[in-house]
Amino acid sequence: MAVKAVQQIMLGTVCKNEAQALETLKAVKAAGYDGLELNGFMIRPTSFMVRMMTKAAGMPVGKGGNFDWKGMLAQAGLCVVSVHEDLGSIKRDAAAVIREAQEFGTDKVVITGMYRFDYSDKKAVAGLVKDLNTCGQTLARSGIRLLYHNHNCEFRKVAKGKTAYDILIEETDPECVNFELDSYWPTEAGISAITLMKKLGGRMKLYHINDRGTKVTGPSMTPILKSDSMELGTGNMDLDELIRQALDVNVEAVILESHKNWADKSPIRSLQVSAGFLNQYI
Repeated sequence: MAVKAVQQIMLGTVCKNEAQALETLKAVKAAGYDGLELNGFMIRPTSFMVRMMTKAAGMPVGKGGNFDWKGMLAQAGLCVVSVHEDLGSIKRDAAAVIREAQEFGTDKVVITGMYRFDYSDKKAVAGLVKDLNTCGQTLARSGIRLLYHNHNCEFRKVAKGKTAYDILIEETDPECVNFELDSYWPTEAGISAITLMKKLGGRMKLYHINDRGTKVTGPSMTPILKSDSMELGTGNMDLDELIRQALDVNVEAVILESHKNWADKSPIRSLQVSAGFLNQYI
């Protein structure tokens, strides 16, 4: 049975100190989740620039770089399903990334996409494929599996009829590179998430789940509304079909990651509402 987890990025605003972070983790457990997916930039001290970039994106990482995450997770009864890292960190010091994953008891490291990277550039995408294969081989020698997490940038066309994500699927080595599919972003990009899931098959090891819709109350000013993240079951995505497909290929974890558009402006309330939906399936 798949593990139910929450992506740590949701919790930055409610982890301002260790006491609050521990209470937050306990609330995650009480809602019915089994684990957390960590971010390297949230479990160790990070640069001012990273903190500002995440804050500007509406998802501040908080000040948890010096917190005892391993101890707090144990107290809360939560496992670690994976650690998100950037490709540069693996290329610079793979041993440190491997050691970090092992210390948290996970065998999965996830690449979360590239910054300042042109996904429509065929040569650049070919270079990314090479780097993923090389880093995947390096991690695999220590029993760590490398997964790639998508956003919407991977669905830019590289060639006629083929996106960057198509190339990543086709040209990475399944022995050392697999995928954590986030179904929100292809949907946002106009791509069928269920088609992607079926194409990935067993290479989809983790599933990032979210819903998409609007939270406008009362009459709107215009007939065109901006879509955003929604609690599971409150938006318009066919999550029933997506969850069934993910479970059919034996994903190891289904991980909630909603953005800042939270119910009651609270990530805790939001993940509780989503748990009510997710607990029906897992």
